[in-house]
Amino acid sequence: MAIDFQLSEAQQALQAGARAFGAEVLRKVAPTIAAIARPDDRFYATRPFYNAMAEAGFIKALLPASVGGTALSTLDFALAAEELAAADVNVPTALLGTGLGLHAVLHHGTEAQKQRFLPDFVEDGSRLAALAFTEVTGGANYDNPDPSVGVQTFARREGDEWVINGAKHYTTNGTGWDGKGAHLYSVICRTDPSLSPQESLAIIMVPGGTPGIEIVDILDTVGHRATISPRIHFNNVRVPAANIVGKPGDGIAMVEGAFAWTAALIGAACVGVMRAAFDVALKFARTDKRSGTVPVIEHQNVGFMLADIKMRIEAARYLTWKSCHQLDLTEGRSRELAIITKVHCSELCVQAVYDTMRVVGVDAYTDMYPLAGLMQDALCFPLYDGGNMGVRRRQLHALLRSPDYDAMASAEARG
Repeated sequence: MAIDFQLSEAQQALQAGARAFGAEVLRKVAPTIAAIARPDDRFYATRPFYNAMAEAGFIKALLPASVGGTALSTLDFALAAEELAAADVNVPTALLGTGLGLHAVLHHGTEAQKQRFLPDFVEDGSRLAALAFTEVTGGANYDNPDPSVGVQTFARREGDEWVINGAKHYTTNGTGWDGKGAHLYSVICRTDPSLSPQESLAIIMVPGGTPGIEIVDILDTVGHRATISPRIHFNNVRVPAANIVGKPGDGIAMVEGAFAWTAALIGAACVGVMRAAFDVALKFARTDKRSGTVPVIEHQNVGFMLADIKMRIEAARYLTWKSCHQLDLTEGRSRELAIITKVHCSELCVQAVYDTMRVVGVDAYTDMYPLAGLMQDALCFPLYDGGNMGVRRRQLHALLRSPDYDAMASAEARG
């Protein structure tokens, strides 16, 4: 069968709908949060936009039909994500944060766990889920086989309960909309401090409002200004034993699967941000003469720079589509392209946005244009969700070292 990049009518409608939603709704996020000083208040101010996204069906798109969702494929979700991120990165990040928080149950939970935890998000799409992953000492070595390091959040079994203690950073969505916590947490922990994560790493679902969850601080970030990044402590948090997804030791594969999903979709977010910056630079180049006789686009160096940016955007888009298709095709088993997409598109995005600033010149470093803010957003992509240097390249290195590595498996769309 021929390779076909033509979108179906349903995909075209999804893309157009997401683009319209971005233009009509999410474009208002930036002016809404611009004058708000506190990071938590900026996040809370985006609640109406998130509610609108839920009403438009974007939350149900994460969920299976068995609980009332619409279960978009990863590729279709990427089509929408690019359009949303072209208008704003903050509210779509909250959506992806909920997807991360639900990923373990969605893909590894029992039917009973799915029926217990997922319908709440269909009933009220404004509810937030959160993945409590990153330790206060960092998350890059969460899978270190030495049990004395790595994840230091522990769950001990007491009868029919797990008792969780530990401290987490960067728990996106972790405050909820009222500062009292998310509706549901996926907590990455170890069930035995004497065992390696390969034997003990687990994901345990913790409903928001469970006694012992303490929000101790809010980290402020340079970009993604209305994305919430709290520090959360779990102090003798008790949940039913049935809240563990899988068994101890299964956590590594679940974490890798969750971050492969977001890695591919981060490619779409990067394309969206690059598009937004390119549109600004192109309009500037066509209309501004910089005290010269012709618009600056008539100068070859400006035209060549814009051409380079546009090529990066197109290449990043199709790499993203390919990686999302590969995840769908292999049901998440083939992760190489997702990791490549995260690394390549995030670093490409930083360079592309910087080059749009070079086109505009020093005015781009002011609030006369949105480019400096887009650069602040772009700088986050190589650093978060598994930093490119600390995690993602190490993952690729591990694949290359594997004796059964097949360099053509992804190119040939095989698992």
